Amino acid sequence: MLHHGKQDFRYVAAEDVYVCPADERLAYSFTTSENGLVLRRYATKACQSCAIKHSCTTGKERRITRWEHEHVLEAVQRRLDEHPEKMRQRRETVEHPFGTIKARMGATHFLMKTLPRVATEMALHVLAYNLTRVMNIIGVQPLMAAMRA
Repeated sequence: MLHHGKQDFRYVAAEDVYVCPADERLAYSFTTSENGLVLRRYATKACQSCAIKHSCTTGKERRITRWEHEHVLEAVQRRLDEHPEKMRQRRETVEHPFGTIKARMGATHFLMKTLPRVATEMALHVLAYNLTRVMNIIGVQPLMAAMRA
């Protein structure tokens, strides 16, 4: 049974390599593009003689994929790890808007199909929510005046 995921591999930015749980180095192999994302692939041939290969890969060698902007995701994860209370605060902050939007939608489902249409529908729901919030905070007349300016 495989149980070594990508999270068990350590990326060493200075050398552009991944280090596996068995301390082997997965070197950069090639770059590819999938669904508009630029992905870098890393691999090692050391797996064939590795004692923990059975828990890491069923193939001849283990491969790791890294998105060209993965450093951004890692920075966000590092900040979350340093301040886990921030995620709880964010959940509490967005709970009311999403609850309100869901209630206005009828708490059922989107009327449109396909991701671009659903994204547009959601954007309109969010716009309606934001306009309602602005009207409740500053009033309709100041909002109309601001839109004319």
